[in-house]
Amino acid sequence: MWASSAARSNASSTSAARSGSTMRLTLGCLLGLELRRIGSGKRLTFGKGGEATLSQWMAENPRVGWLEHAEPWALESELISQLNLPLNLDQDRRNAFYDRLKELRAQARHQARVLPISAKPVALTSPAGIRRNLPERCSEVSRRSG
Repeated sequence: MWASSAARSNASSTSAARSGSTMRLTLGCLLGLELRRIGSGKRLTFGKGGEATLSQWMAENPRVGWLEHAEPWALESELISQLNLPLNLDQDRRNAFYDRLKELRAQARHQARVLPISAKPVALTSPAGIRRNLPERCSEVSRRSG
């Protein structure tokens, strides 16, 4: 499957810049990590601890593959129309999980904007808490997208 260089980088990067990716936002919300505003209040992140927890989870769980192609954008819409991609909000609105995932991400953003700006955000969900939250949310993805 095609993945942009940004997606490949997000899957394996440990730099601070990766914290703004939509893939990480989606996974962090599904894992139950608390999204917070930092700095000037415009940037949303799971905080240093949450981002580290998410990076650890991503290193142990998801797999990302890609195919080099001269015009990958030409394949993207066709692949999305043929595959069941419950985490793709950009082009897969027909997916049964689309509305729930969009709502989950919107709730996390709203909550982050209500909370005070965090100078040093920390993870409020331990790895053990993630292991408890994730199966429930993943089974919801399976039920809605199957």
